Amino acid sequence: MPLHALFDAILADAGITVVRSGVRMPRMNSIMERWIQACRHELLDRTLIWNHAHLPHVLREYEYHHNQHRPHRGISNARPLRPLPEPITDPATLTRLHTHRHDRLGGLIHEYENAA
Repeated sequence: MPLHALFDAILADAGITVVRSGVRMPRMNSIMERWIQACRHELLDRTLIWNHAHLPHVLREYEYHHNQHRPHRGISNARPLRPLPEPITDPATLTRLHTHRHDRLGGLIHEYENAA
């Protein structure tokens, strides 16, 4: 049995579906490698995972943070699932900005936004 078939069988026993990268889609693999690298550096290298139930919870929280809050340089600091905010151009408003911090995962991840 080929080695990849053994991996597919192990993953199937764990309830994980294997998704193969598309043909002639060279960026697909690099995008996933970048997401995995960011997840490891920003989350998994700093978190002690207690059990199998804790891991999906932590990954869901990070995925929410990554897609809803974290700015992405490649798309003009936009969040993938949120529109770009309107720029603040009034100098008086800029001097009175109040920032609110929201902690995720017990303070491991900090999210900042303008307080209303």
